[in-house]
Amino acid sequence: MKNEITNLLKIFRDKTAEELLKYFLTGFSNKPDSRIALASSLGAEDQVLTHMMVKILPEARFFILDTGRLHPETYELMERTMVRYNIHYEILFPDYSDIEDMVGKHGPNLFYKCIENRKLCCNIRKLKPLGRVLSTLDVWVTGLRRSQSTTRSEIEKIEWDEGNGLIKLNPLADWSEKEVWGYIKKHEIPYNRLHDRGFPSIGCEPCTKAIEPGDDIRAGRWWWESPEQKECGLHIVDGKLVRKRG
Repeated sequence: MKNEITNLLKIFRDKTAEELLKYFLTGFSNKPDSRIALASSLGAEDQVLTHMMVKILPEARFFILDTGRLHPETYELMERTMVRYNIHYEILFPDYSDIEDMVGKHGPNLFYKCIENRKLCCNIRKLKPLGRVLSTLDVWVTGLRRSQSTTRSEIEKIEWDEGNGLIKLNPLADWSEKEVWGYIKKHEIPYNRLHDRGFPSIGCEPCTKAIEPGDDIRAGRWWWESPEQKECGLHIVDGKLVRKRG
């Protein structure tokens, strides 16, 4: 599979995000149950990809990890996007018994106390639900970009996710933030209103805050931690968390 991905990377090196999506959507959606889906956090990049995918395949598959602690503005955007594109999201919730046990032992805002607690919360609210849906996929589409953070600086447009046994597609890997917002404005794509209030990266409400001009775009995510720790564990390459080398 890795050799196949290497060949595909050569073929699509200079192709557009739309061309890459069309190739994979055509190849993996012609089955009784589609084996390709976008994991949407409803962030700017995911809204761009949603727009592209619906244009290519109106019945494309989308899923959202609803942690139970998202911003009200995120839910509002979810509704607007469903209406705009006439789509239905697969909504993945954490197991209620896991949440009850975690909050009972550590409190509702356990993530501020130590990184181990934060990772525990991310595991229960994100990773376990993600595992359920990834088991139904051959291709996982994401909105990852290299310039988003130090932990994502070497991602490729097409990767093999060893830990989950599937292809991970990052069509916007080489896009700049300017390109993302230019596309959104051009196509009048709905986006989270928090972006206009200083939130370039939006996750769970207690773990996200607005940033100052000039700050790293993910500075508002888990702001109490050092930059190299700022991943929830969702994105793995060859069984390892994506990190900058050297």
